[in-house]
This record gives sequence, structure tokens and C-alpha cells, in this order.
Amino acid sequence: MHPIRQGLMLAAFTASSAWAANTLTVCTEANPDGFDVVQYNALVTTNASADALMNRLVDYDPDSGKVVPSLASSWRVSPDGRAYTFTLRADVSFHSTDYFKPSRKLTADDVVFTFERMLNPANPWNKISTGTFPHATSLQLPSLIQTVRALDSHTVQFILSRPESTFLSTLSMGFASIYSAEYANQLMSAGKPQELNSKPIGTGPFVFKSYIKDSTIRYSANPSYFAGRAKVDQLIFAVTPSPSVRLQKLKAGECQIALSPTPQDVLSARGDTALKVQSSPAFMTAFVAMNSQKKPFDNPLVRRAVNLAFDHASYLSAVFGGTATEAVLPYPPNTWGYARNLKPWPHDIAGAKKLLAQAGYPQGFDTTIWVRPSGSMLNPNPRAGAELLQADLTRVGIRAKVQVIEWGELIRRGKAGEHDMLFMGWAGDNGDPDNFLTPQFSCAAVKSGTNFARYCDPKLDKLISAGKTSSDIGQRSRNYLAAQKIIHDQTVWLPLAHPTLYVMTAKRIGGYRVNPFGRQDFSHVSIK
Repeated sequence: MHPIRQGLMLAAFTASSAWAANTLTVCTEANPDGFDVVQYNALVTTNASADALMNRLVDYDPDSGKVVPSLASSWRVSPDGRAYTFTLRADVSFHSTDYFKPSRKLTADDVVFTFERMLNPANPWNKISTGTFPHATSLQLPSLIQTVRALDSHTVQFILSRPESTFLSTLSMGFASIYSAEYANQLMSAGKPQELNSKPIGTGPFVFKSYIKDSTIRYSANPSYFAGRAKVDQLIFAVTPSPSVRLQKLKAGECQIALSPTPQDVLSARGDTALKVQSSPAFMTAFVAMNSQKKPFDNPLVRRAVNLAFDHASYLSAVFGGTATEAVLPYPPNTWGYARNLKPWPHDIAGAKKLLAQAGYPQGFDTTIWVRPSGSMLNPNPRAGAELLQADLTRVGIRAKVQVIEWGELIRRGKAGEHDMLFMGWAGDNGDPDNFLTPQFSCAAVKSGTNFARYCDPKLDKLISAGKTSSDIGQRSRNYLAAQKIIHDQTVWLPLAHPTLYVMTAKRIGGYRVNPFGRQDFSHVSIK
């Protein structure tokens, strides 16, 4: 072989090997719904879009429990709590790709566009969006935010219709990610607005490259990231629904991080010297939503009978292997304002049968249980859990058929209220109880679809709203204690578990930390 040509090939091989060596592959459990995060509410979608590609005005630091700067370097709140004024960083660039070349850096116009799109029905982007802006709707932002205006190129102001103590932390949620108004205008002018969902642009640590459904999402490090370039050159999400296959890929070196392992996989990983396991108590709750807008689950006696029929201890042992605690209320017991005086419903077969007879169903009834096909951190073994519930219900005369439905379809149809009973989970974005109460139990959340129980009670709705208007923790706690009592007494949910969040990584991975809210930050991860 010609010596010069041989040298060129060797150099190319070396560069290729170095590039591959600095690629982080993460085995994830499901496809994202899309990349236009404001249209969706699944955590896997937030991880693939908001966490990897985008930034918010502020972030929530789980270590300090405080809201910290992000795209906004500082902010001030008016004495009446209704005006929030943010000063933006001057050094933030949007991604440059083969489909978009930004002509300017981030300005207040981008913030205004981002929120006007969600809040203003007359906005052309509001009209053409395929989703329903579930978070914005359930959090009642259209009625809360009166105006969003640019005071100058790097100052933006929100005027609220009322004080709301959760507003600042709400802006750290994935759906509040800031979009490029320039890119949106380019797409609208080209007649391709749908590409906002398939060809995303953000300011985040990684730049979108490609997506193949049921296979891979590819990203490259953002060379102009304002918070510092990521430590890896490429990031790959390998969509791997089977948790056992995720572990196999991790052991084989096909991925360096594996999310949502089963308890059995955690034990296996702990016995492997090439792997390590990280964990954190999760600010999450697994539950079964009973559709209160459908008979017979519109009857609280029936919902309570389901709770009495369910064997919590067997479920926690079989599905979580002792890695989760029993859920009694919507959020974990280490949350402030938790109603510790409310106790779990006992496992009482005779009592469940009696309640069904009182409700007019002495012979039980037929129903369906919907569940996802693949395991997740909130449901490590979906089919096993559904079959355990099915068996428990059979003992009291309820004949339930288990239906396994693909995750994206499950979310879509669940939000539309087509289900009878639905295995679901919810992860909060910060430690505030309202992270659960408004999106899961408010009347507005029935409309947005995130209230999977579809339970709307004016008294409960008023308590949830009152809990947000006060900045006094004591007053907020009193409202939330009363709200939890209604949720408990009306047995709105069948609460299942508060899991421990586990992530398995290769030993040579550094800089990764488990976030109790399930958010994923790979920008600090390095491969030794």
C-alpha cells in the first residue's frame, strides 16, 4: 500500500475511533412522543427534548431545594407578587444545524413567542399545534398570565392576574423550555410548522441530529453552549423497551447508562464489578387511575372497594422487590404538608364485597385494565402488576380484562378519557405538593388530559387553587391537608408505590447524578 495513503487511512481510523470512544449511549425505555415538549407530558419526552436540547428561564436545584438561574441571569418580583421581571443572559446561542442557521442570539422576543404560543388562542402557532398544551392548561396558565412582554432585548416581564407562589418553580418545568421565534417564523413561512416537532432547535447542551423510531435518537455536543461544552462529543438514546435487554447491552458495552432497571436487574448489576448502581428516593407516585366519568367508577363506593380488594404487600414485593414504599396519598410522605393522619385502606375482601353490594353491584361487573408493554421506573413489571390487580379484583367479583397498549397510544387515549382503569405514574419537577395536585386533581386538568382519574370536585378545586395563591407555608399546608382528605376519602386513585429511582452505569462513567424528579442531565457526564 502506498505509504501516504496508508498514513491517511490510519489517521482517519484513529479520528473515527476517538470520536466513537467519546460517545455516550444511554439505553432508554420508550420512544418520545415527539420533540415539541409543550405538547406532551410524558417524562421520556421531557428527557429526550427539554433535558437534552433546551433550557428554561430558571432551573430547580434538587440539592438546595431552590430555583436557580438558567437563561435568566436574575429576576425580581413586585411587592404585590404579580409582576416577574427577568434579565436574560447575553451570551446564549440557538443551535446551528443543516436546517436552521440563527442570525442572532437569544432575546426577549423568543421568551414572548414561547409563552404566547401556549397562552393566546389567536396565535397562529396555538391554532396549528397538534397537542393540547397539557401542562399549560392543567396549571391554568392562560388565566394566570395576563401578559408577557419584552421591556428590551434582554428583559422580559410576566404580569399575573393574581399572586401565585408556585409560578417561579413552574418555569423550571420542561414544558417551559424557550423556543426560537426566528426558527418558528422560518418554518411558518416555508409552510412546514410540523417540523418544530421533528426537527427541534434549542439552546441546550446537545444538538439534535436524527431520530429513528424504536431505535435511536442521536445528538452532538453543542459547541456554543453557554454553560460550557458537554464532556462527550455525541449522545445516543438507544430505545430499548425490555429492561433485561437494557442490562445486557450495558454489560456488553453497547450502552454506558441504562435507565429504569427492574429490582432484579439492580441486584445483578451490583454483583458486576464493571458496573455501578446509583439511586435516589424519587419524587414520584405510581397509581391506578379509575375513570370517575365512567360507570361504575363514578361511584366512590366502587372505587373504595377496589382499594380494599387490592393486596398492596404482594404487589410491592412482586413488582418492586422491596425497593418502593406503599403509596397512600398523591405524593411521598417526606413532602411538606403531607397528611400523616390519613392511613392506607386495609386489604379487606369481605369489606370490598359489601361495598360493591351497597353500590348496586352484588355480582360485580366487567371492566378493563390498561397497562404499558415495557417497564419503567414507576412500573418495573407492567404485566405482572396488572395481573396481580386482576386476580385481586376477581376475588370480589370484578371481572377485569388486562389490555397491553403501546406507550404513546396509552397516553393519548388515557388523556382522552377512553380507559376504565389505567396503570399510570406521575413525577414532580420540584418538591412542591402542587406538582401533583394541580395536574392530577384540578378540574382544568380534566380538560388538558393529565387528570387521568377525570375527577372534578369544586371544593377540591378551590382548595388546590387557594394553596397556590398564598406564600405562607402554613396556610398552604392547611389547604393541602384538606385537599388530601378529599382525595383519600373519595378514593380518587388506587395509590400504588413511591419508588426508589435506580440508574445503572458502566464503572468508567463519571459525573452522572440521579435526579429525584427523573430529569436527565448528561452534559456533565464523562467517559474515563
